[in-house]
Amino acid sequence: MTYNFDELTERRGTGCVKWDESPSPDIIPLWVADMDFRVAPPIQEAVRKRAEHGVFGYTVVGDDYYEAVINWFRRRHEWTIQRNEILYTTGVVPAMSAAIKALTMPGEKVLILSPDYNCFFSSIRNNGCEVSESVLRFSGNTNRFEVDWEDFEARCADVKTSLFLLCNPHNPTGRVWTMYELQQMNNICMKYGVKVVSDEIHCELTMPVRKFQPFATVSEACRQNSVVLNSPSKSFNTAGLQIANIICARPDWRRRLDRAININEVCDVGPFGPVALIAAYNESEAWLDELCQYLWGNYKALCDFAANHLPRWKVRPMEGTYLPWVDITATGMTSRQYADLLMQEARVWVNPGTMYGPQSGEGYIRLNIACPRARLMEALERISRLDNDR
Repeated sequence: MTYNFDELTERRGTGCVKWDESPSPDIIPLWVADMDFRVAPPIQEAVRKRAEHGVFGYTVVGDDYYEAVINWFRRRHEWTIQRNEILYTTGVVPAMSAAIKALTMPGEKVLILSPDYNCFFSSIRNNGCEVSESVLRFSGNTNRFEVDWEDFEARCADVKTSLFLLCNPHNPTGRVWTMYELQQMNNICMKYGVKVVSDEIHCELTMPVRKFQPFATVSEACRQNSVVLNSPSKSFNTAGLQIANIICARPDWRRRLDRAININEVCDVGPFGPVALIAAYNESEAWLDELCQYLWGNYKALCDFAANHLPRWKVRPMEGTYLPWVDITATGMTSRQYADLLMQEARVWVNPGTMYGPQSGEGYIRLNIACPRARLMEALERISRLDNDR
């Protein structure tokens, strides 16, 4: 490999949520979704060059920014985006909150596929709406999580449901939805007048088993019935630089989205996010491709280790993201009990599945494997010693 993803970069003492919020310095954090890898060299250079200017006033987002976004998605995903379809903001979670505010009324229901990213729940409720959970089912036949289409349609048919909030790739189950599944979702949504907001922040983090399909590229109907949220932050590890995009083909929706962005006061971005995005999309594709290979190697190492040393674990297939979803029901403990045990005795920090759905996430934990392999294996060895001692 050209890039050294095995480098053990020290992150403690840098104001890092993942490491500096640990209650003890001997804990290995495998929880919040950011990576322990240095960003691609072109991104480092772009940020360094901008920092050397020394003046960090209000920022104009220029033509080169829009060109980078448009060219990236055309080249990488065969998606033709018009410049006027792009609205920038500070992050995908603020974008999601603005989309809910723009496209729903308080008291309406927002449909999600549960278990789901924990901020989906809070963003829906913070905008005065009600969460409607269609629970994903794990199929032994296909060895993956699947949509319960009957339940999905029944929830869309509810007159209070006005919006479907999709996570693609799906966090935490690791699904990358197929074109058929996305088309089916939209067909049902359009049948009942339900709008679609697709969070595609993990869109570049797909494994060799599955190709990512942007929701808006499935069909013209999908394009016209959707708002897509994306950012380089997860794929290129730039979350702290605060940049994301809302992409919407419909002018009437865009006007409402733009208004919501301003109401929520997330209409201005800093000087570093745009230059980082440009460097990521224009100069860092090779780095990203090697990253995905490395993450796939970490996932295979996890599966092999669990098969040989953690017999009570069932690691579910990971088609995308870097966040394996692990069934731990054989331990006889709740997700919270098991996560607390790992923190207290193995000194490994993971997320309990109930963060992603109080019922649908029970019996699972979520791991973050976006770290040097040696660090991942040390964490797994600690967990194995604990499990074998019990």
